[in-house]
Amino acid sequence: MDSIPEIDSSNSENTSFNNITTTTSTTISVANSSSSPSSSSTLSRYENQKRRDWNTFGQYLKNHRPPLSLSRCSGAHVLEFLRYLDQFGKTKVHTPICPFYGHPNPPAPCPCPLRQAWGSLDALIGRLRAAFEENGGKPEANPFGARAVRLYLREVRDLQSKARGISYEKKKRKRPPQQQVQALPPPPGAA
Repeated sequence: MDSIPEIDSSNSENTSFNNITTTTSTTISVANSSSSPSSSSTLSRYENQKRRDWNTFGQYLKNHRPPLSLSRCSGAHVLEFLRYLDQFGKTKVHTPICPFYGHPNPPAPCPCPLRQAWGSLDALIGRLRAAFEENGGKPEANPFGARAVRLYLREVRDLQSKARGISYEKKKRKRPPQQQVQALPPPPGAA
């Protein structure tokens, strides 16, 4: 559940998101019960998460005021969706005036807001970008690949990196150790 949080349905302030979650899980349950068990079990965890994210974004567009069709969705709407998700975040992001700004493990609680973690947002956008194209969208019209979305993610990463005192360094791909062929001396008597 890195990207789309589960919401407590007793919270009356989040009724529109609860409707999204309820509708999405109902749709998924119906889809799974009507299909054969082998087809639902062959989907990877990534594919299942991608489908849930896609359905949730679709519900967000339907609940948008005014409702939006996917063809009219832009990078600005994706940013609006990401900002909307922030209210369900679990990552403490210190403000510059907080005494714990830049400390990864603060010794005491503070009133700083909880946000979606950058890694969760980045993974979510990756899944939604792939789902858009799998559902018939053209790569050049993909709102999840818009420049504004990339800049927003970079800004969130940098802000959280400074606020939490954790640098996000690009992971270097580990290469398998190369088998070195050593020149062995010729066996005795081979000369």
